[in-house]
Amino acid sequence: MEIGVKNSGSLSLFAKIEAVLFAYAEPISISKLADVLKLSVLECKNQLSEFAKNMNADENRGIMLVFLDDSVQLISKKEASGLINMAIEKARGGALTAVALEVLAIIAYNQPVTKGFIEKIRGTNSNSVVNSLVEKKLVEEAGRLDIPGKPIGYKTTKTFLRSFGLSDLSQLPPLDGLQEEIIMAEGGGE
Repeated sequence: MEIGVKNSGSLSLFAKIEAVLFAYAEPISISKLADVLKLSVLECKNQLSEFAKNMNADENRGIMLVFLDDSVQLISKKEASGLINMAIEKARGGALTAVALEVLAIIAYNQPVTKGFIEKIRGTNSNSVVNSLVEKKLVEEAGRLDIPGKPIGYKTTKTFLRSFGLSDLSQLPPLDGLQEEIIMAEGGGE
C-alpha cells in the first residue's frame, strides 16, 4: 500500500509530517517525504526545520526530530533514555556487554574495519561479538576491503547513531590521541 495524503482529512501539515514519520519508524529521505506530502524538497526542508524547532522545544514531548544526512526520523529525547533502555533491555534480553561496547567503539572510530583488525586490537576472537552487533543492527557489512584476502569490512549503522543520540560520526567524543596510538601500534591500520 502506498502512503499518501489523499485521505488525510483536515490534518495540519505538521500532523501529516508527524504521522508519516511515526509510521515509517526508520530514517526517511527528505525527498521521499516531500514526494509523499506533495511538497518541493526545499519546501519540505523548511517545514521540517520549523517542525523540529517546535517539537524539540516542547518539554511535554518525549520524542524529537533529528536530521541524519539527507534523511529525518523521530526519536526519543535523551531525557527518556533510561526508561527506553530498560524497555529495550527487557525486549532484547539485555544491554550491551562491556566487550560489545568495546568492539562497537573500535568499529565506530576506525570504520570500515575487519574482524581481523578488531582481533588485533583486542587480542582475542571477536566473531560472535561482531555477529551480535550485526544482529542488533548496530553495525553492518561495508563491502570487501581492497587488501589481501578481500575481507569483509564493518561499519556502524543509522541505528547506531540513533541509539547513541548522534546525527553523524563527527559527534563521537574525541579519543585524545588514543586512536593514533592504536593505528601506530598496529602498523598503520587497514
